[in-house]
Amino acid sequence: MSQNPHEPHSSEENLSALEDDQESLDNSEQSIRKRIRQSVPGSHRDDTPKSSPPRPVSVQELMETAKGVTNMALAHEIVVNGDFQIKPAELPEHSLEKKVREIVHKAFWDCLEAQLKEDPPTYDHAIKLLGEIKENLLSFLLPGHTRLRNQIMEVLDLDLIKQEAENGALDIAKLVEFVIGMMGTLCAPARDEEIKKLKDIHEIVPLFRAIFSVLDLMKMDMANFAVSSIRPKLMQQSAEYERKKFQEFLEKQPNSLDLVTDWLQEAADDLTKLRYKKLPPPSSAVGAAGGASALCSTAIQNQAYLKLLKWDHTNRPFPETVLMDQSRFQEIQLELEQLLVAGTVLLVTFSAAGAALIDVPGFGEKIKTIVKVLLTGMHLPSFNLKESLATIGEKVCAEVNSCLSQHGFAPFTAERETVLKGQIQAVANPDNTICKLIGML
Repeated sequence: MSQNPHEPHSSEENLSALEDDQESLDNSEQSIRKRIRQSVPGSHRDDTPKSSPPRPVSVQELMETAKGVTNMALAHEIVVNGDFQIKPAELPEHSLEKKVREIVHKAFWDCLEAQLKEDPPTYDHAIKLLGEIKENLLSFLLPGHTRLRNQIMEVLDLDLIKQEAENGALDIAKLVEFVIGMMGTLCAPARDEEIKKLKDIHEIVPLFRAIFSVLDLMKMDMANFAVSSIRPKLMQQSAEYERKKFQEFLEKQPNSLDLVTDWLQEAADDLTKLRYKKLPPPSSAVGAAGGASALCSTAIQNQAYLKLLKWDHTNRPFPETVLMDQSRFQEIQLELEQLLVAGTVLLVTFSAAGAALIDVPGFGEKIKTIVKVLLTGMHLPSFNLKESLATIGEKVCAEVNSCLSQHGFAPFTAERETVLKGQIQAVANPDNTICKLIGML
């Protein structure tokens, strides 16, 4: 953008301002709002008594908390997503909201056109639109842009414009020409083409509509510039900022982090079981106490995050403190499951081929490409893993025989091919030993 937005006074103030423009943020804050509503007394997840029962929460407190968590979700998204941008909302086609909006907009613009066609023309609506345009233009200015501010205030003086309209001396085309020129001065270079198109529109009503469309784009540019400006500061303070917000949330709703507590407790229990399996049986009370020594908090945290990679997202709620990243964990989980199948197929293939193909350049990459292509869409409901693995078996056997022949080795017999195909198809079995082995690595 050719002009920079105001320097932010604080990250939280900027987040509150950006919240109004943000329309397409990933559904994380909506999930959090839902979780907040579920935390209201009378909607507990179970009947287990809590050590800190929730106190009654007023609607005002709930709204303040929801706003704080929404701001936190926005800050988190800005920090972790380097490509994050605020984009215009696109309503679903044929949706009721879109139809209502189109009807209301059409009625407004038809009214404006009817007023301008009167004899003499009525400029009430047009003057209101010029006032909105004036406010938009002023919002793009920095405190130091005194000359531009004075120009806008002078040319778009609404009192003077009203007097001119009453006396039949209003030249609205001249005012619109000034507006377009000022927009060209303040817009980002990427909007130059839109500004150029405005100059080719000569009818007043379509021109007003186009001006407001471009102003919306300019406001989006301004918001995204603000996002990029505060991102470095947020990256430095994000951990402390989120800790503070969760603490405020916890003070208002003591049971709001029950899922996190259960998640971490499960991780600690898993580590305790592993420890007892590895340690020899204690021979005395002292030995027992030593075996049950306190677990390292870092180890518990690491184990807890590993559990998220095998989470049942359909039947189990996600822990509150990582809820904003649930979609990212789901993507990682899907990639991990696909890698697990691909790794198992590779291990089985190289084991069947023996030492002959281990050092052949490019062979492993060819097998990986075959597996990856045929596992595309693996997590779609329509995907059939058994059929895909059967196809993978055929392709892998053909590639193995081709590679063996090229390097002077005897190709697989029909019996060895059948064994390899069977091992590959067995990967679909949840209890497959090789899959479990790779999954433990």
